[in-house]
Amino acid sequence: MHGTVTAVSSNPEYSFTKPNRDSVTLLAGLGVQGDVHAGVTVKHRSRVAQDPTAPNLRQVHLMHEELFAEVGAHGFAVGPGDLGENITTSGIDLLSLPTGTLLHLGDEAVVEVTGLRNPCLQIDAFQRGLLPRVVGRDEAGAVVRKAGIMGVVCTGGVVRPGDPVRAVLPAEPHRPLDRV
Repeated sequence: MHGTVTAVSSNPEYSFTKPNRDSVTLLAGLGVQGDVHAGVTVKHRSRVAQDPTAPNLRQVHLMHEELFAEVGAHGFAVGPGDLGENITTSGIDLLSLPTGTLLHLGDEAVVEVTGLRNPCLQIDAFQRGLLPRVVGRDEAGAVVRKAGIMGVVCTGGVVRPGDPVRAVLPAEPHRPLDRV
């Protein structure tokens, strides 16, 4: 499985959106250098309130650019960094990857996929009515989360738009992604 990095984003302050950058530096065991969510322990406010000592399984947020066209067909204008992701990709089905997949980004960086982003009400505050477009239910009634995936940095490195993304699947049996 291969794809391309189309944008990289980070923000040193708590904010729903993240400005696009020319590059981001991933730091092993921490996340995106200078990003508010970088760290060994949880940084997302809701997670900190539950247990500030829990490991940070959400160091890097990756989102597939194809989602922007999907929600755009319903009248929503969403672009890279708007939903708080650090790395926007194209050409790779992030949501179908199993837990433990290693994503090789650019020349050096490696991110291990930990799970799905669990979309929150801030998405509707960003654009009213958007939340049901990024989380819903399938025909069988199972919850479907489309707002990207989360991961931890195994190997640091610089990531830029245009860099290749290569997925290396873990040994079977594969565990499907769940929210983290």
